[in-house]
Amino acid sequence: MPSISERENREIEAANAAGTTPVVFIHGLWVLPSSWANWADFFKEAGYAPLAPDWPDDPETVEKARANPDVLAKKTLKQIADHTTEVINALDKKPAVMGHSTGGLLAQMLAGRGLSAVTVAIDPGVFRGVLPLPASVLKVAGPFLVNPRYRGRAITLTFDQFKYGWANALDEKEAKELYDTFHVAGSGIALAQMGNANLNPWTESKVDTKNPDRGPLLIIDGEKDHTVPWAIANAAYKRQRRNPGVTEIVKIPNRGHALTIDHGWREVAQTAHDFVKRFA
Repeated sequence: MPSISERENREIEAANAAGTTPVVFIHGLWVLPSSWANWADFFKEAGYAPLAPDWPDDPETVEKARANPDVLAKKTLKQIADHTTEVINALDKKPAVMGHSTGGLLAQMLAGRGLSAVTVAIDPGVFRGVLPLPASVLKVAGPFLVNPRYRGRAITLTFDQFKYGWANALDEKEAKELYDTFHVAGSGIALAQMGNANLNPWTESKVDTKNPDRGPLLIIDGEKDHTVPWAIANAAYKRQRRNPGVTEIVKIPNRGHALTIDHGWREVAQTAHDFVKRFA
């Protein structure tokens, strides 16, 4: 397990020196921490201290990730959660934690560990007990899940796959811009862990939804999301609302899976900010 990187150390030191509430942003499959750059600026301007931890071995840039995609393979959910836990434990203050897609699942995992003051899970990945499996999800992930060889690989989406799974609510021009700017390979094993969450009793894709120290949680989902449709987000909400903490869900109209990086990202960031501001 790699130790905390120099960049992460700088962000930790800056957050501790600021003395304000840290906000930890967790990216998902097929992007890097840099996908949170606009959000980090937004929350810094709002008086928070942003951090965007790596997944273990994340390259520094999209260009480096594309030049060596294999480095992104074989990253498991537990490895990523444990590394992010290490970053959070180095903070002087309990942070708000936000994640998108697989990062939204990881944010809930960390909240279940009692590590988050307030949590926002955006288009969150599937965990054990979340049962719906809409047809669009099978189209997005099915080809990778049925072939076990993908589990040990770094999976790169074609533009058509990205457009269907991420950018179906956008025009062709913006979809291509996002693909060219952000897309990198993703860990096949992490995808498989989510896809098999309800089949494998030992899955790492599981969340302690009952921990009373979970804290307030908001789930945000895009109305037109093909990768994490409303049925999945709402099923996660129904499990989470059994927790004694505040649990809310919001549907963002006319938005797909790219809602954190597309032209309307600020609306989503504002929704997340308004929830965090109530509790942290």
